[in-house]
Amino acid sequence: MEEKSLREFTEMLAAKTSVPGGGGACAAVGAIAIALGNMVGQYTVGKKAYADVEEDIIKLMERAEETRVELLECINKDAEAFEPLSQAYSLPKDDPNRDEIMEECLQRAANVPVNIMRILGGALEILEELAEKGSKIVISDAATAAILCKAAMQAAAVNVKVNTKLMKDARVASATNDVIEGWLNKYIPMADKIYESIMSRYDRQ
Repeated sequence: MEEKSLREFTEMLAAKTSVPGGGGACAAVGAIAIALGNMVGQYTVGKKAYADVEEDIIKLMERAEETRVELLECINKDAEAFEPLSQAYSLPKDDPNRDEIMEECLQRAANVPVNIMRILGGALEILEELAEKGSKIVISDAATAAILCKAAMQAAAVNVKVNTKLMKDARVASATNDVIEGWLNKYIPMADKIYESIMSRYDRQ
């Protein structure tokens, strides 16, 4: 699915189909965000004014590219995980295996947006450093990237919760929710700090 054009992908999102859905959209937005971060690096490397941080920037760019690819791969993974769940919903309620099948499918469907959130957290850590060390010419793109990552992370959290809410295994549901709440508490303020720090540079005195 990541091979689709942006036009094709958004047409698929708009269609009356279960995949791609919210999880895939989160991954796509995150990939766009970290690609912007990589662009900040591209405009920083090779500039004399940033020679002292060039090695750091190159490493950040490598991590950013790995992150972009990971997030794109999550688009397909989300679709693959959701398809069995959509089929499980249609099982007769008196099927003796329905609860077990549903539970397995719910956990699989939740795991992908959990992983997307994990990756997005790493993306924000990269962006935080790029915002600090990157070229001031394109620093607004780091702010854009941070706020896109924030939105993608919050949206991914919703996609986790919609599955954990239906799980019968309260222990698994609670543990999963605890993990993502921890990430939200850590990374949403980080995204806001990056954004606000860069926005403040453009305030007119």
